Amino acid sequence: MAEQLILLENIHKDYGGKQVLKNINLYIRDKEFITLLGPSGCGKTTTLRIIGGFETPSAGVVYFDGKKINDLPPYKRQANTVFQRYALFPHLNVFENIAFGLRIAKKPKALIEERVGEMLRMVNLTGYERASVARLSGGEQQRVAIARALINHPRVLLLDEPLSALDLKLRKEMQRELKAIQQQVGITFVFVTHDQEEALTMSDTVVVMNKGSIQQIGTPTDIYNEPKNAFVADFIGESNILDGMMIEDRVVRFSGHTFDCVDGGFGSHEKVDVVVRPEDVDIVPEDSDKAMLLGDVTSVTFMGVHYEIIVDINGFKWMIQTTDFVPEGAHIGLFIEPDAIHIMKRSEYSGLYGDYSLDVDPQAISLGGEEEE
Repeated sequence: MAEQLILLENIHKDYGGKQVLKNINLYIRDKEFITLLGPSGCGKTTTLRIIGGFETPSAGVVYFDGKKINDLPPYKRQANTVFQRYALFPHLNVFENIAFGLRIAKKPKALIEERVGEMLRMVNLTGYERASVARLSGGEQQRVAIARALINHPRVLLLDEPLSALDLKLRKEMQRELKAIQQQVGITFVFVTHDQEEALTMSDTVVVMNKGSIQQIGTPTDIYNEPKNAFVADFIGESNILDGMMIEDRVVRFSGHTFDCVDGGFGSHEKVDVVVRPEDVDIVPEDSDKAMLLGDVTSVTFMGVHYEIIVDINGFKWMIQTTDFVPEGAHIGLFIEPDAIHIMKRSEYSGLYGDYSLDVDPQAISLGGEEEE
C-alpha cells in the first residue's frame, strides 16, 4: 500500500456565511488516481482548490507529506493544476506554453528543450512545437495544459473537470490517455468530475460528495456494488431504490414480496432502502415459477447494446436493462437473485430516488409500494 501523501483533517469552508464544506476528512495516497465525484455545488472543486492552495479552509488542517500547509501559497506547493478551461497563454506557441514554468525557474536552455521534448512525446504532440495554441483542437489544448503542468515534476497533479468541454468520443479517448499518463509519470492525480463514467473508468479511489459532505469513499467496484445510501446508489449508475423491511438476516421484504438476500446485521423488522440494479433483473413469463413480481411494460427504449424497459409494479416504475426485446404493454414477471439485492440503512436521502416514473418530483416519491408493518 502506498504511503499517505495528503491529509485533509476536519476541513470546513464558509463563503459569506454559507457552509460549502462540512467536516471533510480524507487522505490521499502517493501515486494514487483519486476522483472527487458529485453534482454541481457539492464542494468537490472547493476541496481541490484547498489542496492546491487557491482557497484556505475556514477550519481544519491540510497536511502534505506530514507537514501542515494551510498557509503555503500555491507556487510553493508540490502540486500543479489543470483548470477546466486550460488557462493556456494564447500569445505563446505550444513549446513556450509547456516551457513556461521552467523559464520562470531560470532553468538552462538545454534542460528546457530536453524536458519539453519529453512532455511532447508523452502527450503525443511531437511536431507541434511551433503551433499556435489558439489553432489547436480542444483535446490538443488539453494535452498542452497537462504537459505544462507536469514538466517541473510535481508530486501531485490536480485536474478540475478537464474533459467537460470535449465531445463524447474524444472524452473517452482522453480518459484512457490520462490514466496511461498517470501510470507513466507515477505521481498522484486528484481529478474532479460530475461524470460517473469518468470516475469509474480512471480511478483507483472515488470520493462521492454531496451538499459539502463526503458520502462514500471506495474503489469504483465498491462504490457501484455497495453504495452506502440512496444518493450514492442513484448517482453512480441507474438504480431501482425501494422501501423495504428486513425480516431477519438475509431476508428482506419489499414490493409486497419476501426475498432472500445476502446482507445481514440489521435489526429485526428494521426499515431499510433496497437497491436493485437494472442489469441484475431477469424478465420471465408471468406464469413462470421464477416470477417473483408481476408488472406491466410501460415503455421500451433501444440503447444500442441493450433495451431499457420500464415496468410498472404496484405504481412503482422499475427500470430493467436487457438484451431481450419485450413489447410495450406486455404483462411480465421479474426474477431477482439474492446477490442482486443490496440493503442500505435509511438516510436523509431515503424516498428521494429510484422510481423511473416520468416527471416525478423526487421530494414527493413514496418508494416501493411497501406496506407499513
